[in-house]
Amino acid sequence: VLAEVRVGDSIETVRFFHCYKRGVDRVFVDNPMFLEKVWGKTGSKIYGPKAGLDYKENQLRFSLLCQAALEAPRVLNLNNNKYFSGPYGEDVIFIGNDWHTALLPCYLKTMYQSNGIYKHAKVAFCIHNIAYQGRFPFTDFSSLNLPDEFRGSFDFIDGYELPVKGRKINWMKAGILESDRVLTVSP
Repeated sequence: VLAEVRVGDSIETVRFFHCYKRGVDRVFVDNPMFLEKVWGKTGSKIYGPKAGLDYKENQLRFSLLCQAALEAPRVLNLNNNKYFSGPYGEDVIFIGNDWHTALLPCYLKTMYQSNGIYKHAKVAFCIHNIAYQGRFPFTDFSSLNLPDEFRGSFDFIDGYELPVKGRKINWMKAGILESDRVLTVSP
């Protein structure tokens, strides 16, 4: 199944692969933005060419992932469970994991709920590693295709000079503020 999502200034096509195993629908998202970065394929790591260094397009890559996650229940007929018939529909809970999925609640509110879609859907944001927060130059906010009302949720200043000194956007901050629930894997 194919779906199109707007990433930065372009429209990207994602492919979904689905299997139902051990009582769980498993959905995989396919797009060259992901596969080109897989360890062994390019000799690089998933998040950057080496530990501690992000790929320049990481914000676009994970924006695509978040939008694909929001599209999957709408376009896939996930009806493999003998106790459930038909697609999941509108009343779903999206579970985001770490900064890479922090755009889920923002996109849910602006692209879907504001248009009457997923009116009752919720987002639970789970923090596994708060050391990695998805901090990027504040000037990159416009590439996320979010309205200005979300700027405050991303606005962040810390004492670090990376990725830039001073004002930044912080995906994890936005995920915490915009989600319906926040969970952690440890105290």
